[in-house]
Amino acid sequence: MRNILISWIGHADLKAPGEGVDGIGPVAKALEAGTYDAAFLLTTYGDEAMRYRDWLEGHANGISLELLPEPLTSPTDFGEVYTAAKRACERARAAVGPDVALTFHLSAGTPAMSAVWVILAKTRFPATIIQSSEEHGVSTVSVPFDISADFVSDLLRQPDRKLERLSAGLPPEAPEFDEIIHHSPAMQEVVLRARRVAPYSVPVLIEGETGTGKELLARAIHQSSLRRKNQFFPVNCGALPEGLVESELFGHKKGAFSGAYTDREGHFETAHGGTLFLDEIGELPLPAQTKLLRVLQEKAVQPVGASAKRPVDVRVIAATNRTLTKEVARGRFREDLFYRLAVAVLKLPPLRERAGDIGLLTDHLLEGINNDSAEVPGYRSKNLSASARNVLSQHRWPGNIRELQNTLMRAAIWSAGDTITGEDLRGALLSATGERERDVWNRPLGGGFSIEALLAEVTRHYLDRAMTEAGDNKAKAARLLGLGSPQVLSNWLKKTRRNDGTVSA
Repeated sequence: MRNILISWIGHADLKAPGEGVDGIGPVAKALEAGTYDAAFLLTTYGDEAMRYRDWLEGHANGISLELLPEPLTSPTDFGEVYTAAKRACERARAAVGPDVALTFHLSAGTPAMSAVWVILAKTRFPATIIQSSEEHGVSTVSVPFDISADFVSDLLRQPDRKLERLSAGLPPEAPEFDEIIHHSPAMQEVVLRARRVAPYSVPVLIEGETGTGKELLARAIHQSSLRRKNQFFPVNCGALPEGLVESELFGHKKGAFSGAYTDREGHFETAHGGTLFLDEIGELPLPAQTKLLRVLQEKAVQPVGASAKRPVDVRVIAATNRTLTKEVARGRFREDLFYRLAVAVLKLPPLRERAGDIGLLTDHLLEGINNDSAEVPGYRSKNLSASARNVLSQHRWPGNIRELQNTLMRAAIWSAGDTITGEDLRGALLSATGERERDVWNRPLGGGFSIEALLAEVTRHYLDRAMTEAGDNKAKAARLLGLGSPQVLSNWLKKTRRNDGTVSA
């Protein structure tokens, strides 16, 4: 049987390597006093924890040390601490095997962290509990009672009971949502709302940044609905040719326009009886929005060149990386269409706001990459070092889950060994912002280059950014842009909207 120590790294531990500090800290004391084969150390710190681990090796007597970064929203949040500690226990068992004796260290970390170790030791992961101090050294803690599952449930339950209310009345299982990897409260709420609305054939609007998994959520809603046996038909509205939007969506009759050599069924008719997923709905031009509104109201389509309408039974799920209320305010999206689509609105949080989900998603995505690449000649199954996980936890992920997956794929390809290091991860990260800035300064001259168009593009970018950051408060946006008054800003907005065709003159 192998003996494993699991502990948080606390502030007192980080102070131990410094000159003039008395003592070596709780974790080092525990390692020196016990007989362990490995130690799994959870930490909310970044580079400090890496330096501490390097120092700790001198006090570890050859014990294997694994650092587990856990970027908690708060070190006193019982739910987050419990999930992180449980994940560490599962990881230790997976790495070492079932024949393992666990020891939890109470002295390092916050009181919430100590309480969670007691809960886990008395429920899911039987373990020895130890504590350490300068006065008494390392000692075993005796907790002479068992903790019931009801008590654990009450302790970890969200204080505001919001998720409990949302989950009331849900079907007992929803396997269609299993592919949405999450445990953060923000995503729990989104998934619970999605499960509640899935059985109803009402329109759903999903808002979220690029790469947050809008189509994955839409598919789960369809698969959990009464339409699951019929087609889920995705359409990228941003990729529809402007002159053929109506034909693509609603179909056309032979001879309706040049090139219409045969009758063509539109996407609405193709999805009859099922779900039509209109991705990037905010990219539709205003005339197409008008036609779409009529179809949703009448539940019938009129193909281009046809004299009669055809009934369609379609559930529409729309998605956008914009905030449609702001697009409505700026005249870029029809208000009546917005209210027709927004019967149920689900807002997917960006990855940077999904506390604790990066680790789960990373393990899931890397497992998929290893499985998909198993037949590639020369490929070696990859795992992540502690420094690599630290890089992942510190990155902002502007491209969200899609960026995370592509970054892991690049790192898996470029790394030569079995372990992806922090340096491998840093080399695999892309700087989209920097590339966009270089593109502004280094565009080739001639060949249709227009300095007026470039200046207009930059102007629109900063106007939109200022309005977003100011919450559509023109006075605040004007100050952010260094403009003299809100009226000056209004003039700029009118000018740019008129020039890009979003508002009539």
